[in-house]
Amino acid sequence: MNQIYENLNNSLRDFNDLKIAEQFDFQKLYLYSIITHSTAIEGSTVSEIENALMFDEGIVPGGHNVTEQMMNLDLKRAYDYVKGLLEKKPDITVDFLKHLSALVMRNTGSIYNTALGSFDSSAGDLRLVNVSAGRGGKSYLSYQKVPQRLEDFCTWLNTERQKTFPDAASAYALSFEAHYRLVTIHPWVDGNGRTARLLMNMVQMERGLLPSILKKEHKAEYIVALALSQDREDSASFIKFMMRSMTEFIRHSIDEFQKDGKT
Repeated sequence: MNQIYENLNNSLRDFNDLKIAEQFDFQKLYLYSIITHSTAIEGSTVSEIENALMFDEGIVPGGHNVTEQMMNLDLKRAYDYVKGLLEKKPDITVDFLKHLSALVMRNTGSIYNTALGSFDSSAGDLRLVNVSAGRGGKSYLSYQKVPQRLEDFCTWLNTERQKTFPDAASAYALSFEAHYRLVTIHPWVDGNGRTARLLMNMVQMERGLLPSILKKEHKAEYIVALALSQDREDSASFIKFMMRSMTEFIRHSIDEFQKDGKT
């Protein structure tokens, strides 16, 4: 694990030395890429260019259903909301997480009627049903246990966010752990992955770190790493995957930057 941390720290140092993030419109287009890939993992086929046109010009892309379009617009609004809170560094509470989920699911959520009552995923309501992980019928945490587990999660994360970390990789590790824990609790019937990745990026951005991007091309590896950690009840496999994925992305960005500089 130490070598993985060192690789990420070294890659970040090289990335920062080249001032890649200071390129014109880098921050905006990088955010659009994060959004595009996060929704692509959930089935969206809207491209980065199409999202840029939709976000900047209001041009709705053709060839996609309304759900895909709304999925991307909702996630863009959710990231804008989070970015506006970074300086305040608010406490993470259950209500805060429910609000994030509501933003993510604003136009694609639904009302569910159960024996225990109705809940609305577009309002960020916690699930009142049990859900399967989609692999071999393995179930997530019972819905009755979700509220307390979320309270415990918030207490843990707020405590960790107050700590001083020795390097960037250690701070990234916290954000990856937060992602793993939240998505494993699986508080909602839908939008868990997007909300967990949003929270992960929030933890990174509030420390001035480059938010990590999970490429859609790595979806299968992402799911396998997450499932392996959940089966073992140990986040190590997932954190290693996320560290390697981030390092690979940064090294690729450096190579592309240097190649473009020579042309």
